[in-house]
Amino acid sequence: MIHSLSGGVINEHGKHTFVKVELEGKPYWYLSLFSTVKEGDRVSVPYGRADLPTEAVVLKVEEADEQCAPYPMNRIKEIYEILE
Repeated sequence: MIHSLSGGVINEHGKHTFVKVELEGKPYWYLSLFSTVKEGDRVSVPYGRADLPTEAVVLKVEEADEQCAPYPMNRIKEIYEILE
């Protein structure tokens, strides 16, 4: 039986803000806890095995819930801060 038809709830989570940046010629998605982030902003993001703070420019901002996230929620990292 399908879970939602048996009275279960599929998703009660709200929308999240995802940002796409480019590092070393590759696109990366990060989760933003800052609702004010916009395209063109400079942000500090964790990068590499050591998650070193690295500056990047936001290419795209997308609002989505966990089921429609552009990157798996269990592996996505959060941006550190929006830079001035």
